[in-house]
Amino acid sequence: MEILVSVILPLSLAVIMFSLGVGLTPADFRRVAERGWAFAVGAICQIVFIPIVAYAVVVAFGLSGAIAAGVMLLAFCPGGVTSNVVSRLANGDVALSVSLTALVSLMSMLTVPLFIGWAVVHFMGEDAPEITVTSLALAMFLITTLPVSIGMGIRYVAPNFASRAEPKLLVLSSILFVIIILAAIASNWALFVENFATLGPALAVLNIVTMVGGLVIAGVLGLNWAEQKTISIEVGLQNGTLGITLAPIIAGVASGIPTIGLPSAVYAAIMYMTAIPFVFWLRSRNHES
Repeated sequence: MEILVSVILPLSLAVIMFSLGVGLTPADFRRVAERGWAFAVGAICQIVFIPIVAYAVVVAFGLSGAIAAGVMLLAFCPGGVTSNVVSRLANGDVALSVSLTALVSLMSMLTVPLFIGWAVVHFMGEDAPEITVTSLALAMFLITTLPVSIGMGIRYVAPNFASRAEPKLLVLSSILFVIIILAAIASNWALFVENFATLGPALAVLNIVTMVGGLVIAGVLGLNWAEQKTISIEVGLQNGTLGITLAPIIAGVASGIPTIGLPSAVYAAIMYMTAIPFVFWLRSRNHES
């Protein structure tokens, strides 16, 4: 189990983030400047709106301690790589989805350490682990920013190789994603069973409210239908893998996945149960685009 926590989890996340970097081109970043308003709406929804909803859910469902802090950790994480695939399935704006996933993931190196430092103290009190923002930011850099940067570098110097490798990396990332979720739930099985009756509905509400909220906010702020769908999916599909991987680092444990990582594992499974019907509904309304 110690190898899982200290080696396999960080390495798996690094591979997933590397696969994101391999798919990025300079054009993805130029789009941020060219379509600044759509990107700003999506980024603000991810960085501000999701944590607000998560805090409301924590209070409404009476969650506390490490479980509550874990829900907030999940909310602070950026959108997952799979959101790009789901945006494509929903006939959304895939270019915007990729740009948001990449840029917000890079920004999370700063936002996650700062926000989670507050959350663990607020919800865990005297039981809160001591978090050094600098060390957590360094860990974020090593397992997210650096792999993305390496992937981008390979895309730049060997675009043909990157294009061939990208589909295989996506499959590998999906497999690793499932393994990480199952490992996190299995290592906390008793806690999972004990808390699922409350935690499951709470996380389902979080997912539904953020997806619908993202759609409504994007519509009110004047984005087109494809952009609205993309914002909705980016806001609704969080990077649970990152939350699971960061949990042992935050809790300072070398064996097993701590309680603070459980919400990310449960959410990663639940979000597809709620997101898939929602995506089909979005596709059914394509005549409005």
